[in-house]
Amino acid sequence: MARGKSPFNLETCARKNILSLQPYRCARDDYKDDGTNILLDANENAYGPGLALQEDGKLANEATNGHAADERSLEVDLLGLNRYPDPHQVELKQKLCRLRTTHTHTGKALQPENLFIGVGSDEAIDAIFRCFCVPGMDKILTCPPTYGMYAVSAQVNDVSVTTVPLDGSDYFSLRPKVINTALTEDPSIKLVYLCSPGNPTGNLVSKAAVQEILEHPTWNGVVVLDEAYIDFAPDGSSLAEWVLEWPNLVVMQTLSKAFGLAGIRLGAAFTSPDIAGLLNNLKAPYNISSPTSALANAALAPENFNVMRDNRAKILRQRDRLLKELPKIPGIGRFLGGNHANFLLVEILDGPRGKGGKPNNETALSVYKHLAENRGVVVRFRGKEYGCNGCLRITVGTEREVDRFLEDIKDVLSDLHEGISDGCKTGNGERDEKAANNIVA
Repeated sequence: MARGKSPFNLETCARKNILSLQPYRCARDDYKDDGTNILLDANENAYGPGLALQEDGKLANEATNGHAADERSLEVDLLGLNRYPDPHQVELKQKLCRLRTTHTHTGKALQPENLFIGVGSDEAIDAIFRCFCVPGMDKILTCPPTYGMYAVSAQVNDVSVTTVPLDGSDYFSLRPKVINTALTEDPSIKLVYLCSPGNPTGNLVSKAAVQEILEHPTWNGVVVLDEAYIDFAPDGSSLAEWVLEWPNLVVMQTLSKAFGLAGIRLGAAFTSPDIAGLLNNLKAPYNISSPTSALANAALAPENFNVMRDNRAKILRQRDRLLKELPKIPGIGRFLGGNHANFLLVEILDGPRGKGGKPNNETALSVYKHLAENRGVVVRFRGKEYGCNGCLRITVGTEREVDRFLEDIKDVLSDLHEGISDGCKTGNGERDEKAANNIVA
């Protein structure tokens, strides 16, 4: 059948900001998980889900159809999958509130009305935009280098971004006075997105710095604190319960990192009941699936929670090992930022430090590509981010993965410094750097 004539023109019908939007890219677009690669690129939990599993991957005392053997079991009502899931998720919210009520920052206790639950933290990021920012008029403020999805969501929602870079001379610390000046000068800034621990910087934002912004005398806006990696930081670092003291503070978290449940896409935003009410009003009515809810509830049960804590302890030991062993390798420079997450940001030098080697993007990109294409070890190139010249971001893996990574990066750097090529494609330097750096996560 011949195609009918139509006046439709995608270029003039679709929104201009969407037409210019670059698609979400991750390292797996370039380097697939074939079962043999070591994936140190997406800050996942290499030790697996925070669930009490048997060696065959099945849940210990597994139960289905509502008949659980004990508290740690996963109850998936397979016969009920023809029904829509619970739109309110009160039980899950109660568990998250108990988890984050530590009385470190307030004597009050979080309640389910303080929570929005979404499809990963990304749904919360977008929902907050839609709640507070008028497209084409309002702005947000971010502090690069930072998580790329803030800018992506801003473009999707036709919202401009004002930036106040972190202080690269002071371990990428926040600059609250500069931020407050920007808020005073431009009241159209409605949201300030902060990342703690930072991505890719790995350092905590100080409570005092956050408070300084919250205490701005005239700004009418919301501070959004992204705590995706908070469980790798010292106990008591989370400011989730602090939302009980500030009406315009939102603290986002996820089960994708320390809990090892990236595959279920479950995120939460702690905030005042008023803001939580708005976010819950605008969300899709059944945004959390029944299997996702069941897995999240199971992960927060004591037996499974202890698995998460054990896996976290293993990750922290390997993080300490990388901090100790990587600097011994010729061509490895400084660690930048902090070490409060499950990844490290490290400089790659164009030669051994003792021979005057300096951070270099071309070398860092070559190491990134050689590791991935010839060694099956995938990390993340961050050299085009503000203050990150010559940097790779390395997710902390298992002991076996760290063994292999340390051996492979040592060999790759040695070959590069000696001018030895092992067939890795080089291509266009500037173009390749931008492409590698534009990977979001």
